[in-house]
Amino acid sequence: QPNAMGGREVGGLANMLAAHMDLENPDHISAVKTYWNAPVMPKGQGLKAVDLFNAIESGKVKFVWIMGTNPVVSMPNRGQVERALSKCDMVVVSDIVESNDTLNYAHIALPATGWSEKDGTVTNSERRISRQRGILLPPGSAKHDWQILCEVAGKMGFSEAFNFTHPSQIFCEYAGLTGYQNNGKRQLDLSPLQALSEAQYNGLSPLQWPF
Repeated sequence: QPNAMGGREVGGLANMLAAHMDLENPDHISAVKTYWNAPVMPKGQGLKAVDLFNAIESGKVKFVWIMGTNPVVSMPNRGQVERALSKCDMVVVSDIVESNDTLNYAHIALPATGWSEKDGTVTNSERRISRQRGILLPPGSAKHDWQILCEVAGKMGFSEAFNFTHPSQIFCEYAGLTGYQNNGKRQLDLSPLQALSEAQYNGLSPLQWPF
């Protein structure tokens, strides 16, 4: 929840593209496709949480990767969520604990990092981006979500597009997208930050967009 705005900014919902771009807007789809050289783009909105678990239970969705949430506890209709996960061909769960209600259904459990280990940015509800710096090293074999995603992407053949070694690289690439073909049409434009060095990113002070 502390990063709900940040999640929306980067397209972390099923009904939007990154940088507050619209899945129903052909120009926005074209911009994201061109910027990221992504030949395959979605044709429409994806499944929101309740719809997703309905689709898992019906067999339409056969693979689910759950990160940073415990839907068996947090979703409505626990019994339906449990039925869906028990039927799913592959359930991957990234979490910071050894066991919980959702991990009971995981075929693969991946150790992730918690708030005290995370390294990146969060955005609060007033659009203020704050640099989050870890105060502890990741324990054991735990990795940051972005590292896990990059490793999986590499195994899928997309290593060139996911060859990041530091969160500053991801931030700068994303900041460039917010300004790409924007021309003042979208308030979310972080493109002045796209050339930050790693040192500048590490020392970033809280700032509010638009700026």
